[in-house]
Amino acid sequence: MNNKNAFRDYLQMEKKYSPHTVNAYLTDLGCFETFNKLQFDQENIDQVNYNQIRSWIVSLVDDNLSNVTVNRKIASLKAFYKFLLKTKQVEVSPLLKHKALKVPKMLQIPFSEKEVADALTHMQNPIGFEEIRNKLIVDLFYTTGMRRTELIHLKLMNVNLSSCVIKVLGKRNKERILPVLPIISEQFSLYVQERLCLESIVDNDYIFLTKKGLKLNDTFVYRLINSYFSAVSEKVKKSPHILRHTFATHLLNNGADLNSVKELLGHSSLASTQIYTHNSLSELKKVYKNAHPRNQK
Repeated sequence: MNNKNAFRDYLQMEKKYSPHTVNAYLTDLGCFETFNKLQFDQENIDQVNYNQIRSWIVSLVDDNLSNVTVNRKIASLKAFYKFLLKTKQVEVSPLLKHKALKVPKMLQIPFSEKEVADALTHMQNPIGFEEIRNKLIVDLFYTTGMRRTELIHLKLMNVNLSSCVIKVLGKRNKERILPVLPIISEQFSLYVQERLCLESIVDNDYIFLTKKGLKLNDTFVYRLINSYFSAVSEKVKKSPHILRHTFATHLLNNGADLNSVKELLGHSSLASTQIYTHNSLSELKKVYKNAHPRNQK
């Protein structure tokens, strides 16, 4: 595909997307390229019309892909044509008037404070490297709201236990400093001591490792959180992202302001953070009901 390498460089260098995101964009482009070649005998997708793209959308839907997945693939295509516009290789994007497929709003239900407390109670007095590591991971997600990839890529050099702060690398390589509670610093110290006792360490720069000394991966961390919370919660989704969601919701429920939560989460705009206010509505109603003078009569 013409411009594929240039587009990849644009995503990496200018947009500062992660390797995982860049690969997803290029994979989606490759899928459309293959479809276009088979259906329209056209190898170069730099110059296509919307009817061709619409045919691809129909084929994706016929393959039983969800609207969310289809929208993601079209977003990759839209980014490619936006790049071509930016570099003056096309005058109009074929997706200029495209409207995304409708998707039902999925309510992310956070864990209750009791569920989190119960999960941590089950992890009390951890013994050995793996138990100590697992408890620290759960506590770190809940007390900082960091993303799964941020935790996986956390490095030893970015943790300052004496100052109780850690530096994480977020989306688009944006760094932010997160405070950690003294009790988390203590857990860090305990974990680092256990980490030193591993027989071999392959990925030495990274904090969180398997017992074989390898950096953790996405699936490992997801299964870890799902396993511990399956014992205390009947919610359908039990993931690191739900713990991040829980962190934000519990802060707001307990009086934190939206801007502070925005900074802690590493959001670029308040619009992204405001979704968590919906989950705080029940708490807000309680405060309102108890505080408003009209309800005191």
